Amino acid sequence: MNRLDTDVVVVGAGPTGLLLAGDLAAAGVRVTLVERRPPGISNITRAFAVHARTLEQLDARGLADELVASGTPITRMRLFGRPSLDLSRLPSRFAYLLVTPQYEVERLLERRARSTGVDFRYGTELRGLSQDTDQVTAEITGPDGTPTTLRARYLVGADGVRSAVRTTLGLPFPGRSVIRSLVLADVRLTEEPEDLLRVNGVGDAFAFIAPFGDGWYRVMGWNRARQVPDSEPVDLDELRAITRLALGTDYGMHDARWISRFHSDERQAPSYRVGRVLLAGDAAHVHSPAGGQGMNTGLQDAANLSWKLAAVLRADAPDPEALLDSYQGERHPVGATVLRSSGAIVRLAMARGPLLRTARALAARTLSSVRPAAAKVMGMISGLGIAYGPEIRRVPDLPLREGRLYELLRAGQFVLIAPEGTTPRLPDSAPTSPARLVRATWTDPARRTALLVRPDGYAFPAGR
Repeated sequence: MNRLDTDVVVVGAGPTGLLLAGDLAAAGVRVTLVERRPPGISNITRAFAVHARTLEQLDARGLADELVASGTPITRMRLFGRPSLDLSRLPSRFAYLLVTPQYEVERLLERRARSTGVDFRYGTELRGLSQDTDQVTAEITGPDGTPTTLRARYLVGADGVRSAVRTTLGLPFPGRSVIRSLVLADVRLTEEPEDLLRVNGVGDAFAFIAPFGDGWYRVMGWNRARQVPDSEPVDLDELRAITRLALGTDYGMHDARWISRFHSDERQAPSYRVGRVLLAGDAAHVHSPAGGQGMNTGLQDAANLSWKLAAVLRADAPDPEALLDSYQGERHPVGATVLRSSGAIVRLAMARGPLLRTARALAARTLSSVRPAAAKVMGMISGLGIAYGPEIRRVPDLPLREGRLYELLRAGQFVLIAPEGTTPRLPDSAPTSPARLVRATWTDPARRTALLVRPDGYAFPAGR
């Protein structure tokens, strides 16, 4: 085999690609990150919400506290005029929804990726790819338009809804547009909303307002009576009118720093892996912005995939193919669930007619009064309730003799928690070596069992 240029090519320097590349480089893997955009992070961004499980993943990389300082934590979500969800009940150190612009997430992840040695190639576009049993060859053009190739062991497409990687593979992206002519903007308000997170729908329109905490607000609106192509001009007057229709007031919004019109699709690739090429984030799945789960789902894709690729590349995996296939097995069902849940939320927001609106009111009332129902919904939206089967479940941030679990996970390695004075044996199927293992001790001497925690904070089943 010819000498490779790098171990992994990551296409796309959004949040998903940045986290994945940073993880791999921190694990000693050579990573080249290819991004079509020129250098510099734009603040023109749609994502604004970071959920509890994503904050836990960022905590395991030493980034969560700094990100929290950049935004506004929200502990209550009022849906359709009713106080429906109390996020302070979430079983996490991060019992809230953090409202912060996507560029703050990207800033931290890019800084980390650079510090771990990722080779950035901005202004570089993927033109094609081929693969065989040993390597992937990416055909790229650089900033000056000169074509060249990059040879790697693996390639990951994290290049968004119009993914060149997915298109080149010939993978379908089945689904449909669920809602057209959404208007999105960052604005200032003369009047402060009565709730930090404000959302309501009246049948012909819905609107959403959330604060960034620095005087700017993210506003999204939709008007059933104005369904026009994305290319149609949009201005602040249109958004003001939508907000007045849905919320009864526009809160004196002014000085939009950006505004756009877009449509929302529900789509998912049937496979996240084709040989040595994998997909993550919006390249693999895209759904409505309801619930703010898009960026979060992509970041959790990256957290799931990065340690598996690293284990395969370091020859730590007893069964490399099975480990890489488990990425599809674990994350594809999550993507499908997010499509269903976000689609249900947006359909409730668009409800028209007395029966549907009564059903929406009943759903909101149930969430505000029935704790098990609220806990299930909050677990799904926050990501804390995601499990990969009965044995592979999220492990909370346990206090241990050596410190918090998620502080120990910052080494990017498996953590073996055991009773004091014991040295339990690793399961034969564990894709790690004793030399790359963090050992920890229960604080409670009554605990006599051992627990092996994966680098992404999920339990590793002993019988696997």
